Amino acid sequence: MGATKTEIFTPKQNQIAIMAKALGHPARIAIIDYLLKVDTCICGDIVNEIKLAQPTISQHLKELKNAGIIKGNISGTAICYCIDEKALQTFQKYFNNMETKLEKKKLNCC
Repeated sequence: MGATKTEIFTPKQNQIAIMAKALGHPARIAIIDYLLKVDTCICGDIVNEIKLAQPTISQHLKELKNAGIIKGNISGTAICYCIDEKALQTFQKYFNNMETKLEKKKLNCC
C-alpha cells in the first residue's frame, strides 16, 4: 500500500481521519465506554474492566491519546485518563454537519 498524501487534505479532514482510525478498534470503543461510565481512571482500572493485558491496554490508550480523544494527567505514579470533550465535540460537529447536508439534499441515492 502506498503512502497517504495527507498534505493534500485539509487539517480538519486529517483530524477527523485520525480520530476515526483511533476509534476503529473494539477495545478502544470499550475503553471510551468505560471512561464515560467512570469519568476518570488509571490504566489498571481499565485492565480489570476489559480483561486485556496491561501492555495491550496501554497501547490502545496511547492511540486514543495521540488522536486527541482522551487526556492523561499524572497522578502520583499513575496516569489518570479521561475523555477530551473538545475532541469529541469536533467529531460530533463533523457528523452533525454531514447529517444537516444530507437532510437538505433529500438524497434519493442508489
